[in-house]
Amino acid sequence: MTITETIPISIAPWLSVRSSAKAVEFYKSAFGAVETYRLEDPDKNAIVKLSVNGAEFWVSDTHADSPGLETLGGGTIRMILSVANPDEFFTKAIQAGATEIFPVSEEHGWRLGRLVDPFGLHWEIGRPPVI
Repeated sequence: MTITETIPISIAPWLSVRSSAKAVEFYKSAFGAVETYRLEDPDKNAIVKLSVNGAEFWVSDTHADSPGLETLGGGTIRMILSVANPDEFFTKAIQAGATEIFPVSEEHGWRLGRLVDPFGLHWEIGRPPVI
């Protein structure tokens, strides 16, 4: 048996933000994220793996060897969080401190809205069309 037969292939985004501890708490509050892994160094900097109903992503602080958010002009990634109830997730995220870019509405078969989290990253929260 090879390692590729025992470990499923997946891709999970890694969000580099300022104040990762605050970001983790925001994602827990806004999206109901659950910590599935945490590694802390002696300075309390953390690398955290989060799961939102099985959809996984990583969060850590921006490091000196990484391009800074200021250099890049803001967040470096836009996330699409596909859920059955986008209105509920969107409202919860706004209540947790996100800022609305555009409200949840129907477009191109999707029920979708976009917000920016307190760390400058854009999230589209929606339900894809039923085919």
